[in-house]
Amino acid sequence: MRIVIAEDDPLLREGLALLLRAESLDVVATAGTAEDALDAVDRHKPDVAILDVRMPPTHTDEGIRAAVETRRRHPSLAVLVLSAYVEQSFATELLTGGVGGLGYLLKERVGRVEEFLDALHRVADGGTAIDPEVVAQLFTRSRRDTRLERLSPREKDVLGLMAEGLGNSAIAERLVVTDGAVHKHIRSIFAKLDLAPTDQVDRRVAAVLHYLEDARRR
Repeated sequence: MRIVIAEDDPLLREGLALLLRAESLDVVATAGTAEDALDAVDRHKPDVAILDVRMPPTHTDEGIRAAVETRRRHPSLAVLVLSAYVEQSFATELLTGGVGGLGYLLKERVGRVEEFLDALHRVADGGTAIDPEVVAQLFTRSRRDTRLERLSPREKDVLGLMAEGLGNSAIAERLVVTDGAVHKHIRSIFAKLDLAPTDQVDRRVAAVLHYLEDARRR
């Protein structure tokens, strides 16, 4: 796995690079600005770009804009965004722009090395990894959507874990239920969100993006 890291805090940037290299991952470049990050991605063509949300010069949304731009230039690039806080508009701007290979984690998650590495590999493999705190806040904001109100509390739990990127077996383990029960809940979620089976749409991704897009509009 070839990785580019963009983080304006030198200590965190180098610490993250050391952590990943200790796991035998290939950090091909690090950058302190969004512009340098874009240049590094264009030059090295990594498998994954890890970007901070707030970067110079204004420390507002440079990182998230760089993430969106890298995906525009390199659609197959996996992007994992790190943020010190839950920034809902930034999360949904990025996550509603694609169906896989995307992640949004709070920086505190990096300290939980096993969780962080699991999220990184999941994103690199084309999946999604959304911080549970982001999921919780997005659910709160989108609660008034009538289709989401059709879901039972357990179905909302399942959809929340789907949004974090967990597969059926992992969801079953987290909720202490059988795989069959999870499969039944997911079928019900698809039905209640009016997601009919088609060859063109991944209903699992569509279910997650539905409430992310709803939260963005609000």
